[in-house]
Amino acid sequence: MTAPTNSDVVVDKGKWEWSEMWKKEDWWAIWLGFAILAVGLMIFLPRPPAEMHEKLTRAENTLSAEAARATFQTIEWHLANDAKSGLRARNEPYAKSIGQWLQRPGRWSSNPLESLYLSEEAAAARRAAALPAYEEAQEKTKAALANAKTAQAMAEAAGFQSTALNDQAETAISEWRQAREKERGSLRSRATVQAYNKIPYLIGALVITMLIFSIGTRFMGISTAKFIQGFWFVFLLAVVAEIIGNQTTMREYGFGAIIWAILGGMLISNTVGTPAFLKAALQTEYFIKTGLVLLGAEILFGKMLAIGLPGIFVAWVVTPTVLILTYILGQKVIGLQSKTLNITVSADMSVCGVSAAIATAAACRAKKEELTIAIGMSMLFTAVMMIALPTFIVAVGMHPVLGGAWIGGTIDSTGAVVAAGAFLGETGMFVAATIKMIQNVMIGIIAFGVAVYWCARVDCVQGQTVSKMEIWYRFPKFVLGFISASIIFSAMLAYMGSVGDVMIDQGVLRGFSRPLRDWFFILAFASIGLSSNFREMAAHFKGGKPAILYVCGQSLNVALTLLMAYIMFFLVFPGVTESLMQ
Repeated sequence: MTAPTNSDVVVDKGKWEWSEMWKKEDWWAIWLGFAILAVGLMIFLPRPPAEMHEKLTRAENTLSAEAARATFQTIEWHLANDAKSGLRARNEPYAKSIGQWLQRPGRWSSNPLESLYLSEEAAAARRAAALPAYEEAQEKTKAALANAKTAQAMAEAAGFQSTALNDQAETAISEWRQAREKERGSLRSRATVQAYNKIPYLIGALVITMLIFSIGTRFMGISTAKFIQGFWFVFLLAVVAEIIGNQTTMREYGFGAIIWAILGGMLISNTVGTPAFLKAALQTEYFIKTGLVLLGAEILFGKMLAIGLPGIFVAWVVTPTVLILTYILGQKVIGLQSKTLNITVSADMSVCGVSAAIATAAACRAKKEELTIAIGMSMLFTAVMMIALPTFIVAVGMHPVLGGAWIGGTIDSTGAVVAAGAFLGETGMFVAATIKMIQNVMIGIIAFGVAVYWCARVDCVQGQTVSKMEIWYRFPKFVLGFISASIIFSAMLAYMGSVGDVMIDQGVLRGFSRPLRDWFFILAFASIGLSSNFREMAAHFKGGKPAILYVCGQSLNVALTLLMAYIMFFLVFPGVTESLMQ
């Protein structure tokens, strides 16, 4: 079937797309995403942890009783909460087996081979070196628990009516929790490390991902044989990027696998050139749009309720404001020639980085090199901000709720937000991550808005009206999958309650779809690098205008987010802030 002529483009283009939808990577991304989620549900839901319902009931009864008994979270409350949160479907033997086949290279310090292989002798040496510190941490945890029990007993003897004794007990319990967290973190990991060989599992991950994306290639007009022929190289580049990005110093400063996948691909494409046999495997949009549909299942509306209206104001008022002002700034003040580059950079910086940039680029039909520029700047600024922002917050003694909201609304990558929020403690990290999740919902709204604006104002022809079908034609369809997955899984979590946390959040999502999503994303970024050309990108950097736009826009974002977070969490809804600190 041929494309429509210019004379009937408004109506027939939409009809043509419906008839040609089998060839569109957006539709295949939706179908593959939901197929993966369906498989995850079929695997996990029939296989809950032993006595799950009984354990959840006991834990929830204890939590309710302790909340009624004392004015603070008692030792018994924390133990019950630990028992409840410790129920995870992904910890079941079958789930761990799945996790092995979807794992990525591990962390390393001085020897990159340790990201793939660790001998029993080396593992034993690590355990021996870490054991004294781990045992010392265990003793400190025991001592802190004994002290907490004594302090709580004194508060209980006073009927929990003494403010001073209650405060002492709460402080002692907090010190026990901190000691416990330290003991069960990296110290336990090092003291219990086992030998491993990830190479066979990485080969398995190669086969799994290759088979997943081979589905649909024939319908999309891609030779399946040629796709498979080049896919192994894209996967290998992704693995190398993961190895480099998992080096401890690189991780500490935020230079993760994404940026190395892009740089590695660009190094190849701009030196020896991208080999011809790879062309069919460089399906950037196919990879990343499928991953974004899976990401939608993780954007749970229930998480918004935990932060409430102040979080929604911070995420949903500042974001479109910064997007619009940054676009105007780029056009009217900085004079950026490419409107598509302008809006893609603005969305990347104001919403949530890479995911928003891809959705926006699809809506306005930005060039691949423009998307690469936006993503590259996002990665660079994210690496800087994830260190600088929490350092500043801690240095000035900013309230953890305010600092967390600031981080969540300004740092682009969700992973970087969690890492930066961790500097502020548990509350700061929770607020930061939740604000970012709320902000991620804007991806679909922004994509739709850009599609409408581009049809009506940017690409319109004078004297010609814009059909609704033209807006539909431009709209990135995978966003529908993103939104649908979010609605469906949010409803499932709300209906299933605590069981949903165990089986969906800590099972299907974290144990199955998220590992696959991580692979899909890194494959997409390797493809972006291999498809990028410095010469094509250089024209967009004349005068440093994209960088100026990003710095100005991010500065505006930082200022407005801090102001809105302070107004919402401390002036309009102070009760929410108090509840978060309890």
